[in-house]
Amino acid sequence: MKDTTINISVLVIAILLVHLIYVGYIWPVSELAIQTAAESGLAVPRTFAVILKDLEQEVCIILFLWTLFLILSKMSSIMKARYLYDVDFLGDLSVNVEQVNKILEKLLGLGFREQKKPLIEIVLTSLRRFKTTNNIQNTSESIDSSLEALASKQDAENSMIRYLIWAIPSIGFIGTVRGIGEALAKADQAVQGDITGMTNSLGVAFNSTFVALIISIILMFFLHQLQRLQDGEVVEIREYCEAKLLSRISKT
Repeated sequence: MKDTTINISVLVIAILLVHLIYVGYIWPVSELAIQTAAESGLAVPRTFAVILKDLEQEVCIILFLWTLFLILSKMSSIMKARYLYDVDFLGDLSVNVEQVNKILEKLLGLGFREQKKPLIEIVLTSLRRFKTTNNIQNTSESIDSSLEALASKQDAENSMIRYLIWAIPSIGFIGTVRGIGEALAKADQAVQGDITGMTNSLGVAFNSTFVALIISIILMFFLHQLQRLQDGEVVEIREYCEAKLLSRISKT
């Protein structure tokens, strides 16, 4: 619930921030460039403000900032938990039930944030399984199933990010369709020799797709880095459990 509230708050902030930039800079500068070009009879220059001036580009930039926040927040969470792999929480582990209970109490005594880290959750689940069954095979299966659940959870949480990365080019194509439609509506003016309206509409069509595709390429790079970190997290948890949990109970 807390994460959802934060995500929605960031979206609202992105909307307000981007809209203020458009109202204060993009729209005034682009309108001045278009007006100057019309008065001089020249084509509208493809300046930064002119390329970004339409509604589709504004929506794409808002979604870009929000999606980038979602990706970076997940990456940050994984990076912040890496110190846990250097901590040996199971140093005194043995098949003795009292010793297992002591380690469980030690882990449960960690802060709430630490307990919610995937490594700690999986270690706790595995120790409880070992305490109940006193069987190494069952404990190993518990680790495997927990890691599979973690991978599935990560994939499910990434579905919103993948949807946004898909939606951004679609919004750009909407601008393309709108721009081409407006250009065709001004075909009569072009036949009469005034092609300004048609070229401006075609500019809307191609600028929106141009901006959307660039944003998608950037976000796909960050999504790839996130997935690489998530895959690495699963591998590191498996290695931790094998080295510090399974290897110790198998020797006792």
